[in-house]
Amino acid sequence: MRAHMGAALFAKVGGDQGPAIRARVHETPGPRWFAPGSAIRIVHGDASMYVGGVRALLLQSLHPLAMAGVAGHSGYRSDPWGRLSRTATFLAFTTFGTVDDAEETVARIRAVHERVRGRLPDGREYRASDPHLLRWVHVAEADSFLAAHTRYGARPLSPAQRDEYVAQVAQVGGRLGATDLPFSVAGLKAALDEFRPELEATREAQDAADFLLREPPVSRALRAPYATLAMGAVALLPGWASRMLGRDRWSTRTFGPAGGALATRAIRWAARATRPTSNVD
Repeated sequence: MRAHMGAALFAKVGGDQGPAIRARVHETPGPRWFAPGSAIRIVHGDASMYVGGVRALLLQSLHPLAMAGVAGHSGYRSDPWGRLSRTATFLAFTTFGTVDDAEETVARIRAVHERVRGRLPDGREYRASDPHLLRWVHVAEADSFLAAHTRYGARPLSPAQRDEYVAQVAQVGGRLGATDLPFSVAGLKAALDEFRPELEATREAQDAADFLLREPPVSRALRAPYATLAMGAVALLPGWASRMLGRDRWSTRTFGPAGGALATRAIRWAARATRPTSNVD
């Protein structure tokens, strides 16, 4: 049962090319950007990333320009698992892959960003390659992944390691074109606060939250397990963010952390059956 659940989970996240990508990431010899045991590899290799990923999407949706790019170009509704697979592949190559593969992955993403642009109904223009928008996406992801790992991670990080994580993900974010990135937990919090005047719970943001929390792209059999994961993600949001999205409920604040912990432990248990044995922390 464990092997079956692990294989099903990996197939959903990794997609059709998952086994080939995993083999390339973990078995290809060569230097890596980050050494085994480094903070970024501990965080990105942990099952808490599932909770952190949902939190990151909810938080990112609050920037109108960033959300317009997602709604208009990412296909998150029509192909949610494909989008998840592409994100997982990017994280795998840049965190665990060889330098050559990591650089090729970043170059490919930058080329995609150059093609994503548009205009809001109020006339404001957006570009996915805009360093300021890339900074927002980076800050929301880094804060979410670190928050999820701090709450649900199997190997807790020390304060110094948390700063190391923020500095290491900044190396990747900088290569993607983001600027003025934080390199410490304190800097990450300050950067998140700086963006608050720009944030807004637009119709597109609410639609994304409904999709992630009320209409998830999973079968009926998985609705209850997914609900525990999603509740854990919402419970980790900053209070102001959950209030903006209308998700600041007593039940979520009270039971969400337990749900997130349960979901993370279940994913971790299932994933061990398919965990690679080489180049792993």
